[in-house]
Amino acid sequence: MTTIGTRVTEEVVLVDSEGNAVGTHPKSSVHTTSTPLHLAFSCYAFDGDGRVLVTERARHKNTWPGVRTNSCCGHPAPGEDMGEAVIRRLKQELGITVTAPFLLLPKFRYRAVMENGVVENEICPVFGVRYDGPAPEPNPDEVHRADWIPWSEFSRFVLDGGDVSPWCEEQMPLLVQLGDDPGSWRAGEESDLPAAATYTAR
Repeated sequence: MTTIGTRVTEEVVLVDSEGNAVGTHPKSSVHTTSTPLHLAFSCYAFDGDGRVLVTERARHKNTWPGVRTNSCCGHPAPGEDMGEAVIRRLKQELGITVTAPFLLLPKFRYRAVMENGVVENEICPVFGVRYDGPAPEPNPDEVHRADWIPWSEFSRFVLDGGDVSPWCEEQMPLLVQLGDDPGSWRAGEESDLPAAATYTAR
């Protein structure tokens, strides 16, 4: 993150095909018709009743506006721990405070192209969090709405071809392989994360 006058410019970490950091790029302009491969993350928030927090992306977003998806996505800043990035982004997007993200899919990677040609191209480890606090307060700049849905219901919806983001669609078959109960899922191996990712489990 760099500061120009009073304006803060967020940067994403560019990576090569092996997951090594090769530079940075301003987040505001990284998604184009030729988006370079970069580091990101996805997160699924679960509560004690076996529900997952499903969001609808803000309708003015540059990529996949208005689409239903997982709880939160984002990009770690250069040098930022992935777990800290998850915590930061959940607070920014949904107004919720969590303390211990856990790794689920360390190797996840995808590429998707919108109808207008804009590309998502990310190495995107997937995390989970447990949250049983106050109701989320979606940031309208990022999230149109957020709903708690039973995990079994949402996973079936996605697997049956329901309309969700392309990354959520690709993540779901991998997540259901972990078992029926998210509360009993085994954590992913930190050693399988891309070299550009820094993560310390709490």
